[in-house]
Amino acid sequence: MDITPEARSRELEERIAVDPGAFRILTGDRPTGPLHLGHYFGTLANRARLQRAGVELFVLVADYQVLTDRDVADHLSDYVEGLVADYLAAGIDPSTATIFRHSSVPALNQLMLPFLSLVSIAELSRNPTVKDEIATSRQAAVSGLMFTYPVHQAADILFCKANLVPVGKDQLPHQEVTRTIARRFNERYGPVFPVPDALLSSAPLLLGTDGRKMSKSRGNAIALSATEDETARLIRRAVTDADRTITYAPETRPEVSSLVLLAALCQDRDPHAVAAEIGDGGSAALKKVVTDSVNEFLRPIRARRAELAADRAYLRGVLAAGDERANAVADRTLAEVREAMAS
Repeated sequence: MDITPEARSRELEERIAVDPGAFRILTGDRPTGPLHLGHYFGTLANRARLQRAGVELFVLVADYQVLTDRDVADHLSDYVEGLVADYLAAGIDPSTATIFRHSSVPALNQLMLPFLSLVSIAELSRNPTVKDEIATSRQAAVSGLMFTYPVHQAADILFCKANLVPVGKDQLPHQEVTRTIARRFNERYGPVFPVPDALLSSAPLLLGTDGRKMSKSRGNAIALSATEDETARLIRRAVTDADRTITYAPETRPEVSSLVLLAALCQDRDPHAVAAEIGDGGSAALKKVVTDSVNEFLRPIRARRAELAADRAYLRGVLAAGDERANAVADRTLAEVREAMAS
């Protein structure tokens, strides 16, 4: 019987606890604006946890992939440095993590050519994640980069021979493309790549303050760099409901429950206990608890991020060091690929 992704992830967590040095992770983000609390609780905290456990961490600043769903890359250099500041403020250690840019590692991008030969147009067309991204694209027309996005991600993962990729369930189809490419390359040319596993995030879903999916572009997210006043203003505008009794019931009260969950995550408590404490206080009491909890939680992260943002030379140095390490790895992998394909 096939093992489920959830069961496989539990098995992987057990193996990480025993031998973290056996794993190399590739993860990353597109530099399209500041990271927010959804990113922190969804991915950033987990990356820092895995790194502290002893897993080798490669973190991609996917500047080329900014163009997958938009026609131009606005404010790119500022967003790249801001992304690095967010990473470090959230606890990623640049002395052991490799933080690098797409545009600075040409050998990585050269892997797309042989990889594209290993998948069909029909396979890419059927990918549900690609379909969803095309449907919500901000481009005037769908670009080839958008269509081949899963193959570009395969190059991101396989260039450094990552064997573990933290993903949400919606990213599993992309991850399966990477696994298919690794298997087909190895079958056709010889064993070069590991077949990477998906490590499913256990992070619960946080909605944006308008009740929709949390997103930088929708203005419904609390950035890690937001001030206390900005945070309070965003939470005051948050969608709730008419029931004064606060409960944690994600299925029936998603907006209220998302706010309760946010407070609970910041307090490191059970959301049912947080809701019971607020009781009949209504949305005003709920929003005050959430505001106080978020501002208290983010205070040290904001202070660290402000220090980092003020030292752009340091941020550029982190990127330069990461780019250098990533280039060395990518050059070795590309040389192996060329040798395997020529034999």
